[in-house]
Amino acid sequence: MSNAYIHHRPKPFVKWAGGKTQLLPVIEQILPSSFSDQLSVTYIEPFVGGGAVLFYLLNKYPNISKAIINDINPHLIHTYKAIKNHPEELISKLSQIQSSYSNFQNSERQRDYFFIIREEFNKSHLSLIDDAAYMIFLNRTCFNGLYRENSKGAFNVAFGKYTNPTILDENLIRTDSRILQKVEILQGEFSQVEDYISDGYTFMYFDPPYRPISTTANFNSYNKCSFNDTEQFRLREFYMKMNDIGCQVLLSNSDGASTDPSNTYMDDLYRDFIIHRTTAKRSISCAGSKRGPVTELLIRNYRECQGEFRQIIAPTLPLDFENQ
Repeated sequence: MSNAYIHHRPKPFVKWAGGKTQLLPVIEQILPSSFSDQLSVTYIEPFVGGGAVLFYLLNKYPNISKAIINDINPHLIHTYKAIKNHPEELISKLSQIQSSYSNFQNSERQRDYFFIIREEFNKSHLSLIDDAAYMIFLNRTCFNGLYRENSKGAFNVAFGKYTNPTILDENLIRTDSRILQKVEILQGEFSQVEDYISDGYTFMYFDPPYRPISTTANFNSYNKCSFNDTEQFRLREFYMKMNDIGCQVLLSNSDGASTDPSNTYMDDLYRDFIIHRTTAKRSISCAGSKRGPVTELLIRNYRECQGEFRQIIAPTLPLDFENQ
């Protein structure tokens, strides 16, 4: 594979807590065995986040004829829409921001500029292009690339003090824009994607805010609306509904049992499906010592997948499983 191809492949334009880039080889192996054989696939991702899985699958599987993505974060969705529909305007705005930021000769002045942009970002009067540009700028310059809101819905992550952050990546924006042309972009709560299920082959990948495995590992409140256990249960009910109507579904979540053997909440919640455990390395944490391997769950409702996995938990199948 050439370096040029690697440089121009679509990939996430923001860093996102819980991003799946490192797990892409595992996720690809756990796709349904029939996925690549379908003439036309509708791909739906109700919690798109940074979109690592989306961009990877769209790039590798041209048989995905239509994709629908959704997220509750309006700033993130505005950025997807700006990249898809107005890439050159976004590039122009980011170029201005990068020039202004780079002209400051010390970190204190860059820090002041960061807080000016953050204050503007938290206002509701922004245009689509400004909102998207500020979103990318803040993501590239804030602490650890973390997105977090306070109870009033205001972005409140501190300045990151990076030496030379890449605020504008023209090639990436144009590449992502091209591949997003077949994607319908929604903003809101996850269940609205039901209206976009195809009469043919539909595959869904759920990557919701993870259930915290400890009091210090809580990334489920990246916006003002916490994704608590009530939401986790509601998601399970939606997963069951998608299973019942014939969609093939894969879901990621945390593994509470990896730190507390008695914490089988997710195992119990999805006991009717096939659960795999796989390891990932935390990429966003205040303490570097806490960025080590952690176990995550991958939960599927179909029998045959593209790879083989030895760590299978709760192999009980739903009553209509043979129809999947």
